[in-house]
Amino acid sequence: MRILFLTPWYPSDKDAMSGLFVYKHVEAVRAQGCDVRVIFSDTWCDTRRQWKALRREGWMPDVVQLNVIQKQGILALWLKKRYGIPYVIVEHWSGFLPENGAYLRNNGSLKRKIYEKIASEASVIMPVSERLKEAMQTCGIQNARWEKIHNVVDDFFFEKEESRKSKVESQKTLLHVSCFDEAAKNVKGLLRAAKMLTEKRQDWCLVLVGTGADYKEVRAYAATLAFPAGTLRWTGELTPREVAEEMHKADAFVLPSNYENAPVVLSESLAMGLPIIASRVGGIPEMVDEESGILVPTRDEKALAEAMDEMLDNLDKYDSEKIRLQGEQYSFETVGKHFKAVYESVL
Repeated sequence: MRILFLTPWYPSDKDAMSGLFVYKHVEAVRAQGCDVRVIFSDTWCDTRRQWKALRREGWMPDVVQLNVIQKQGILALWLKKRYGIPYVIVEHWSGFLPENGAYLRNNGSLKRKIYEKIASEASVIMPVSERLKEAMQTCGIQNARWEKIHNVVDDFFFEKEESRKSKVESQKTLLHVSCFDEAAKNVKGLLRAAKMLTEKRQDWCLVLVGTGADYKEVRAYAATLAFPAGTLRWTGELTPREVAEEMHKADAFVLPSNYENAPVVLSESLAMGLPIIASRVGGIPEMVDEESGILVPTRDEKALAEAMDEMLDNLDKYDSEKIRLQGEQYSFETVGKHFKAVYESVL
């Protein structure tokens, strides 16, 4: 089966992390024996150029997968009308969520009508959360068939390490991993909550992994809060395997986002058996339940500090093996088989 991915986000020499979730979907589909090609572009002219190069090779897809409703959808729509090739849409973008609002704010009525047409002609739309589906429908995106698809977690997040630290150690570790986009990830809010927690107890440290547009600003802000020595550790950007190593060392994961869909870092935490503290936004309540963590209202720093305090006192309450079972739905094999079944159904 030949599958053409159309995406504006994909890892490259300029940004190895951009669209990493799309790359993992590609690899999950390839693992099912499919011949997958990728057109990675955010301009229509470049999309046409790459498509013509594929045709010169004599390659034609059986199914097209449009990742995010955007300009490349015109090619997907044309291939359907010209050759009868079905296309599916996988939607990751938080811009449809009311907490973000970028879809309605940045697109005029004409562009929205084009996107609505592209969406309506798809064989199926696969958002990464039910919450995203509801938000898309509220924005005017309609289709006869919807089916949630999960993001993929690298296999090494499922590996067990005998050396994982004991929960009874006096110094406990809270872990945060993000792209340091303050509008979405609310790292400053996490720091303020952490500062509140230091006033009650200091038997823990917070490890912050990643870099991004607001990284320097966030670090400078942390310095103004005057944390006790050893409370914060900054790693900068890490490879996925290095992130897994940090998760093995941690006792709990913290993600106090202002808006999200289905964060891959939470899927990774579940695969690792790591309990989670996260804000109750987007698709997160579909991922985290009472057995796997604590949900708090977004932007409620007092509740976040209390949740971290509660988690540190009750780590033994969380069964790593049960959390790992929740994470199995994000494996390459499970997601790859789901994709293949969808492709076969639309054919």
